[in-house]
Amino acid sequence: MYAIIKTGGKQYRVSKGEKLKLEKLDAEIGKKVVFNEVLSVGEGADLKIGTPYIKDAKVEAKVLDEGKSKKIEVIKFKRRKNYKRNFGHRQHYSLVEITNISVKKASAKKKDKE
Repeated sequence: MYAIIKTGGKQYRVSKGEKLKLEKLDAEIGKKVVFNEVLSVGEGADLKIGTPYIKDAKVEAKVLDEGKSKKIEVIKFKRRKNYKRNFGHRQHYSLVEITNISVKKASAKKKDKE
């Protein structure tokens, strides 16, 4: 089973036990993080797609590490004008491990009303 979550302005396809680097989160190392913005959950014929989010779905993760990714070099250059600028940027990230993907089942009362 997999889920598609939205965090840091990006969307990620995650499954249980997977480790991934996300935009820096406001959580300490070792703490649990819950993602409520779940776009879809399931696999195969059992796939549920939200509009835009699934109400009763959540993805839980544990923060393993924080750091900076590789340096991206930015070079500005104009030929024959004696102009050259060279600088870089290192993006902060949080390394998380997905621990649980859960979806609450619809109750029998809701099915009867429909």
